[in-house]
Formats: sequence, C-alpha cells, structure tokens
Amino acid sequence: MTNDFVFRAILQRNKSVLISLICALLHLSEEGVDAEITNPIELGAAFSNKDFILDIRVWMSNGRLIDLEMQIANEHNWPERSISYAARSFDNLNSGEEYINVMPVHSIGFLDFTLFPETPEFYATYQLQNVKTGQLYSSKFSIHVVDLRRIELATEEDKAYGIDRWAMLFKATTWEELRMISKDNPVLQQTSSELYTINADEILRQQARARADAEFWERHTQAQMQKQAEIIQQQEEALRQKDEAMQEQRRIIQKREDTIAAQAELIRKLEAQVTEKDVARKL
Repeated sequence: MTNDFVFRAILQRNKSVLISLICALLHLSEEGVDAEITNPIELGAAFSNKDFILDIRVWMSNGRLIDLEMQIANEHNWPERSISYAARSFDNLNSGEEYINVMPVHSIGFLDFTLFPETPEFYATYQLQNVKTGQLYSSKFSIHVVDLRRIELATEEDKAYGIDRWAMLFKATTWEELRMISKDNPVLQQTSSELYTINADEILRQQARARADAEFWERHTQAQMQKQAEIIQQQEEALRQKDEAMQEQRRIIQKREDTIAAQAELIRKLEAQVTEKDVARKL
C-alpha cells in the first residue's frame, strides 16, 4: 500500500476504510461521519505520470477538509509541499463569507523516510503557535506526519487509536502479514480485501506497476541529478580552493615585491646619505 496508486485506489473504492483511517489519525469518532473524495481519479483508465494526482482531498461531513498523501521518495521538500497543499485547501471560503466560517484543514502525509532524522517520531502533529508562550494560534490548520520507518516509536496514544497497525498494514509485503495485522479488526480486514481485489484485477495491477516503475525512474533520475550536482559542487569547490591558493600565492609574491621595493628604497636613502656626507667632507 505504499504504492500511491494502490493507496488512492483503496481509499477511493472503500469509504469505510477512508473514514476509519482519517478518524484514527485525527482522534475523531466515526459515528455519523461521512466523507467524499473531491478529486477522484478514474480507476482503470489510462493516465500518464504527469496526469496522476498525488494528493487525495477529502471533504468530511463534520466540517473538515483533509489532504492525504503517500510519499515514498524523499524529495527534500516535504515541509514546503505539505504547507502548500494545506494552504490551498484552507482558502475554502466563497466570496462574501466570513473568515470565522473557514473550514478546518488537516494535511496528513505517510512518509517512507524520516523527515527530521535528528528528532525522529512515528506520528507528529504540527500547528501554528506562539514560539514564546506556546499559545495555539488556531486549531483549524494542522499538518500530520506518519513515519512508516519508525513504527517502533509509536506512543501508547498512537497504539490506542490503532495508528501503528495502519502503518504496519501499509508496510506489509506478504498476504500472511496482512492477515495477521488485520486480525480481529473489520476495517483493516476490508483494507486487506481491497488490496487483494486490486491485485487480482489485471488492469489495476498494471496501473499499480506503472506507478511503481514511474516512481522508480523518478527516484533514479533524482539520484543521478543529485550525483551530478555533487560532482559539480566538488569541482566548483576544487576550483575555489585552487583560486584561493593562487590568490594566496599572489599575496605572497606581492608581499615579497613590497619587501624588495622597501629594501631598495632604504638602500637608495642610505646611498643618498653617504653621498651627502662625501660632498660635505670635500667642501
């Protein structure tokens, strides 16, 4: 389910799974809650990599807008990207509406990499707040990050809402793992069943593979570009060091020339003094 096409397909096909996942992450009750994906894709239809919509935008009947995304490759822009997506959704008022009526927006990212290696966390929530007092600026805007590589850091609260089990389900690679993880949980069982259905559908399976291939080549291209950028950076650093060495050499030469010139000037003055004394003696 870390394949973003499969992730999107399952959430789009099964509303119960979509609602249960969102409510677990936001610590909400599922009772009486409905949800609608506002940017669905046509499953089974051909699409290009450029046409594929990465984020899933969801309208919740409890008056919330949710932005979901599965991100495997670390493009080193997630903070900016998540803020950009959430900010677009936050601008949800119609002309003439009061600002107080803006709907809460929550961006949720499932990352298969650690966003901040120096402070790893399984499930993190970010909000606007006063940096001095910690005063919350608004509860209507938040960004949530699930680190699929650090499930072992799940807190008791994360486990109580079953967020760790969702993450384990996403990372499962065998049917046996799926069966064990979803045991005794009807919604997780539905999720596993949807995954099995997609895997059994030839067209959907081909689309999933196409997305996986596209992501692989995207990561490969990025890695090559990064490697090339590092080579260029190393070359530029070598040129900079060479230039600094040449400048230092020129400074040394200039210093020597200045010393020679000063010595020559001193000799000239001494010779002038000797000449003056010789002339004085002759007079």
